[in-house]
Amino acid sequence: MRLILLGPPGAGKGTQAQGLADHFGIVHISTGDMFRAAIKNETALGLQAKAFSDAGTLVPDDVTIGIVRERLGQSDCHEGFLLDGFPRTLVQAEALAEILKELEISLNAAVNVQVDRPLLMARLTGRRVCRQCGATYHIVFNPPPQEDQCGKCGGELYQRKDDNEETCEKRLDVYQRETAPLIEYYARKGILRNIQGDQEIDQVLADILAALQRDLT
Repeated sequence: MRLILLGPPGAGKGTQAQGLADHFGIVHISTGDMFRAAIKNETALGLQAKAFSDAGTLVPDDVTIGIVRERLGQSDCHEGFLLDGFPRTLVQAEALAEILKELEISLNAAVNVQVDRPLLMARLTGRRVCRQCGATYHIVFNPPPQEDQCGKCGGELYQRKDDNEETCEKRLDVYQRETAPLIEYYARKGILRNIQGDQEIDQVLADILAALQRDLT
């Protein structure tokens, strides 16, 4: 099984990605994982990526695409993989199509986890983190036993700067502008599977598996 997981920030892609990888026995590949592995292994592209990251600038597409090519060519991807966080743009999607063509494989599906914007904002802005031990809570979905106090160590809970409303609005705007066009791209290819993400975690996973099972029968 070879999958791409799409969806806006706050849609719960990371949780679903792990569930899918476990179910199908395939490797879960996130953009961050790819960069960290390439940098740790000191590949030529990994060193380039590190130089951009250390300078505080975005890693260019050509370097990112090269790292993806290296990663998908590794032996643990031969039985399947799930890409999480790549592609993010149409340019990257076209590059991925070329990589897969070179490897003589194709995608089974692009799974798009759909969640309405108000719920995304509630999910994104509700996170609270303990200053002392780093434990994570959510004021709606996973509240601490006592308001503003960690239930594990008693430390103070705070909202990270990247979780405030203004920042989250910008993240969703960027997704809508740059990544949402991929939905139409994969729909035209006939492999898009839309899944409602505003349900319990287990139900979302069950819906994804049901949609993918139809592709296998």
